[in-house]
Amino acid sequence: MPKNSMPKEAAYQVITDELMLDGNPRLNLASFVTTWMEPECDKLMMASINKNYVDMDEYPVTTELQNRCVNMIANLFNAPIGSGEAAVGVGTVGSSEAIMLAGLAFKRKWQQKMKSQGKPYDKPNIVTGANVQVCWEKFARYFEVELKEVKLKEGYYVMDPVKAVEMVDENTICVAAILGSTLTGEFENVKLLNELLTKKNTETGWDTPIHVDAASGGFIAPFVYPQLEWDFRLPLVKSINVSGHKYGLVYAGIGWVVWRSKEDLPDDLVFHINYLGSDQPTFTLNFSKGSSQILAQYYQLIRLGFEGYKSIMENCIGNALILKEGIEKTGRFEVVSKDVGVPLVAFALKDSTKYTVFQISDALRKFGWIVPAYTMPADAEHIAVLRVVVREDFSCSLADRLISHIQEVLKELDSLPSRIMKDSHVVAVAKEVVEENRDGEAAKMGERKIQEKVTKQWRHYVKTKKTGVC
Repeated sequence: MPKNSMPKEAAYQVITDELMLDGNPRLNLASFVTTWMEPECDKLMMASINKNYVDMDEYPVTTELQNRCVNMIANLFNAPIGSGEAAVGVGTVGSSEAIMLAGLAFKRKWQQKMKSQGKPYDKPNIVTGANVQVCWEKFARYFEVELKEVKLKEGYYVMDPVKAVEMVDENTICVAAILGSTLTGEFENVKLLNELLTKKNTETGWDTPIHVDAASGGFIAPFVYPQLEWDFRLPLVKSINVSGHKYGLVYAGIGWVVWRSKEDLPDDLVFHINYLGSDQPTFTLNFSKGSSQILAQYYQLIRLGFEGYKSIMENCIGNALILKEGIEKTGRFEVVSKDVGVPLVAFALKDSTKYTVFQISDALRKFGWIVPAYTMPADAEHIAVLRVVVREDFSCSLADRLISHIQEVLKELDSLPSRIMKDSHVVAVAKEVVEENRDGEAAKMGERKIQEKVTKQWRHYVKTKKTGVC
């Protein structure tokens, strides 16, 4: 801390100057998080920035608006709410907190059941795909739950429902399905999971439930794929989380979790306080937080309505298809993302023997683009991809410009000496391919060995570049 004060204008200028070195949020194609809102909503957020959301007695209207958001989202997810009933849910600082709360509810329900049956309740587990976001690993580690992951495989980068149900046992508190994988944007087959798990529950006498992590896809599927059954229409789905700050179109800092019914949220997890003026129920991991994001979510819901959200999501998907077509036309990439899912394009180099997706990612930064490169989880670690997330503010013209810059980068890298083949181990594998694997399946396996070596080398390189980004 400085010893002396400085004029407010000087402090403002010092910080503004430093922030100039940050990346441009709208060109940050790594993030699902909203980077643009209407000026009217910006004003609304600034006007409420000094309100502490947790002071429900002092700010009853803010509390009411949060409850309206919960009800609208629950209805969007087809929750079985009776006439005059209120939905069960809460606003959070993001899907990470929402998942922690949902996981705690599942763990407590399972513990209560096992205690009542006189069985051990000290080794709970949760079944997910290896493609889950890191918040699931945090939940498992922080709250002492074993994480049982269904491994991926080349060409199939989401959880296999059949394998997931095979991993379920009496200690499984829930199976977590992802509606919009972080890696490829793909929706997991929640309906098939529900059918298979229902059958297993009937055979075993268990009642293993499902949680749907709809952080990215929860504000997409209801508007673009209304016939897709993934939500509370499926009996085993007991809770759903969604990120308001992703395709809910609100700046970072708002998530939601809703439960099927009151019975699915144990009462002993809800605290009641009275030192802020009246009896107030609270079920959150944190306490104080600003009201701005909640009011911004309410603004978007009533401002856009169903029609507005549908139009924006369809536009995002259209721009993603334009970007996909442009990337495919280069002839250099294989697109691994699917057309049905979150509007993003994930693509891998067809030939990584001269340069990698990590070098392409680095080279695009000179144009201002932040395009992440990463490897797939187990057992597909040898696959490395680039990913572009298409948000509301990523226009068709920006897609065209990005494609042209990718082409420039490819041309530049083609003209440079290879930085990959200097690795002696990779050279040895390449020679082995040339000498022994000239055709057929043997050649394909040789190419895969090269890819695995190259990817392993660049994973080590990337690990040394600490950005702090989740």
